Amino acid sequence: MDTSQYLDLFIDETKEHLQSLNEHILTLEKEPEDADTVNEIFRAAHTLKGMAGTMGFTRMQRLTHDLENVFSEIRNGTMKANAKLIDVLFRGLDALESYLDVISSEGNEGTEDNEDIIQDLNELLEEQNGGGSTGGSEESGTGASAGDGAGPEEDSRDSAKAKYNGIPITEFDTSAIQSAKNDGKNIYGITVYLQETCILKAARAFLVFKSVEDKGELVKSVPTTEKIEDEEYEFDFSWILATSESKEKIRELIMNVSEVEDVYIGELSIPEQAVEKKEEKKPEKKKAAPVAAKAAPPKQEENGDKQKKSKAKVGNRSVRVDIDKLDNLMNLVSELIIAKNGLVSAGSSNSGEGDRSQAFHEQIEYLERVPTNLHESVMKVRMVPIDSVVNRFPRMVRDLTRKLNKKMELYMTGEETELDRTVIDEIGDPLMHLIRNSADHGLESNEERVRLGKPEIGSIFLDAYQDGNNVVIEVRDDGAGIDIDKVRRKALERGTITEKQMETMNDNDYIDLLFRPSFSTADQITDVSGRGVGLDVVKTNIESLGGSISARTVLGEGSTFSIQLPLTLAIIQALMVEVGKEKYAIPLGNIDGIEDIPNGDICFVQSKEVIHLRGNVIPILRLHDLLGVEKEEDPESYVVVIVKKGEQKIGLIVDSLIGQQETVIKSLGHHITYEKLFSGATILGDGEVALILDTNSLI
Repeated sequence: MDTSQYLDLFIDETKEHLQSLNEHILTLEKEPEDADTVNEIFRAAHTLKGMAGTMGFTRMQRLTHDLENVFSEIRNGTMKANAKLIDVLFRGLDALESYLDVISSEGNEGTEDNEDIIQDLNELLEEQNGGGSTGGSEESGTGASAGDGAGPEEDSRDSAKAKYNGIPITEFDTSAIQSAKNDGKNIYGITVYLQETCILKAARAFLVFKSVEDKGELVKSVPTTEKIEDEEYEFDFSWILATSESKEKIRELIMNVSEVEDVYIGELSIPEQAVEKKEEKKPEKKKAAPVAAKAAPPKQEENGDKQKKSKAKVGNRSVRVDIDKLDNLMNLVSELIIAKNGLVSAGSSNSGEGDRSQAFHEQIEYLERVPTNLHESVMKVRMVPIDSVVNRFPRMVRDLTRKLNKKMELYMTGEETELDRTVIDEIGDPLMHLIRNSADHGLESNEERVRLGKPEIGSIFLDAYQDGNNVVIEVRDDGAGIDIDKVRRKALERGTITEKQMETMNDNDYIDLLFRPSFSTADQITDVSGRGVGLDVVKTNIESLGGSISARTVLGEGSTFSIQLPLTLAIIQALMVEVGKEKYAIPLGNIDGIEDIPNGDICFVQSKEVIHLRGNVIPILRLHDLLGVEKEEDPESYVVVIVKKGEQKIGLIVDSLIGQQETVIKSLGHHITYEKLFSGATILGDGEVALILDTNSLI
């Protein structure tokens, strides 16, 4: 049966379960006796195993099954969560994430069996169990998920739950059952209960039928398979299965499906006199996976290449949206339709020219408000909490603690802060670089911290908050800070700066050198950091998102790296300016102010034009020269737009200001680069195209 239509759902849910396992195992390491944590871990592992099994990912299922064995023993009290066990469990989770990466990109789980992890898990089980059985948790897991009274012997005692006893048997069904019996098959009645939190009931029912499709034949289902496919049932369905397998085996296969609450199964007996009437007529046998399946897919082993092509990069394209946001979006679209109808009515009105013009302008004013509200609503729909990115960092810091032999803790605030989905997808790696940099470069060794009178355990902080139309994310530590003198010496040694340049450089200028390609102050190169390929990559990635990064430090107290990002990359408020006969857009969020500067106030510092503004020296750029635009004679005064990036500012000389405008950003594609001066283009009301200046690249 074709399960590819459920692959996106599988990938999204697996990511959630793996993240849950990571978080709870971290908790288990600190609180090994917490029963609630152990139960949550077991449930997540059991669900993940069932999902992998029903999707046909046998290697992933096997590894998850062995992890579940360990969790079951911990839950039963026969094993203790020690450091060695936790390390192996995390290796298992890393392997499962590797399976998921391959599934996302290729549509299959690959060929890696991870035998070393499975062997280590089984050895740990034997060590702590005194050589006892390591494979018995399958039944304990099933029993736990099924709940009390789910075993075969209990089914008969709870006939109200075993609804399969009420399935009406026709002569046609009787003939099919007798035919299966003549072939030596067992006839089971099965009632499956789904969890009431289950959203996609049809998909779950399909996976239930899929789990046993090659073990037998579906004789009858109540409700019918058509109604199950249309989700026209509550949370239970019953069916009759003809199979050679045992009840325990069928139960196990069904309970492997996630969101199955309970299964009741028992043997059915059919009155003999009902058989003879239709014995000569054998009905066509129906397979056991009727829901949402049109044709069986080719075997994965034979068509691996085809699946790679058709399933490249699955997932990461979905956003879960609150229903209230969708309701608001629908209301705004309704208003847009009303405004359109009003314009049509005003245009075709039989009233006088003056009245028609007034009505037309009123409708235009109304229409102007709707797109702005519509934009805000759509932007909120695209927003995703940064929790989806930062929730993997506690595990990373735990691993760095082991690798660097430093005690450290990560403290996070503002995980609920929301960013555009396209920004979220790109911000993970830069943040990871900054945290690794703080752990390796920022924090001192345990012995050094004690000698300095600091707490032995170092602290790394990740704080996120919204500031106007931007989101600010700060990564800070209480480590040694940045040694400016050391940066100065390294820069001189490498020839990055000259002694003459040093005369005019302040501390912030030296800190900015850390963002230069291949510049590092590390005395030793490690596999964590120190290769000079960290902060320059961070800066490039952040600026490609229209953001900026800055750093500040206090020697001996710690450093703070501050990232400023736009809320969305789709629509921005911009200041429209004219340079020559061309129009350009400057993002409003990057503008610090607008000044009218007399020609005589421009002076030179080291052959560069600057202006003095309220005690600050600000470099200026003439956009005519930068963009190659013809200019008229020098005026008596210049319009200077002051733009900023972090603490740095620069003035842009333009001819005139047009005004503020909401601009929709359009990509320039791969053919127009122009040294990264432009971040995109926008289409103006008269159809003219205006380029959007990337002010970060100018500073």
